[in-house]
Amino acid sequence: MIAEMEIVKQLMETHSPIEKRAVTNHRTLNEAYDYKRPSSFSRGMRIDLNGLTILLISGTASIDEHGEIVHVGDFRAQLKRTFHNISLLLEAEGATWHDIVRTSCYLRDIERDYAAFNEERTAFYKEQQLNPLPASTGIQAILCFPELLIEIEAIAMFRTDKKK
Repeated sequence: MIAEMEIVKQLMETHSPIEKRAVTNHRTLNEAYDYKRPSSFSRGMRIDLNGLTILLISGTASIDEHGEIVHVGDFRAQLKRTFHNISLLLEAEGATWHDIVRTSCYLRDIERDYAAFNEERTAFYKEQQLNPLPASTGIQAILCFPELLIEIEAIAMFRTDKKK
């Protein structure tokens, strides 16, 4: 145990950590640890590397600024709220959907909801005028709360020197 602690100490002395900070926007989402059923994660993480910014947006769902699930039972409304939440998280960091390079989309019931998901996503992406479209994966998953029907995580990248 002492040897392991010494190795960790040496690594900390020789490796400088990357600059990172939590992403949040309290106008749209509260912190996850403030949920009625608390959870421990950041809404996202901002990493700045020599003029390149990477935003890692955590799985985001149809949650309001009070930590309440909204649009229970309505897949399309939950998806729209999820897009809204991600949009405001991006906005808080000076980014937009044009900076998104990848999404992972978790659907509670992919067989039932994929057609609606793809229709809504296509309409949203067209509204955003995205070209090229982000790389994406659709996955059926058990989500953190049974009332949630969709959750999306995203990765955005942009040159910091080109953003205001």
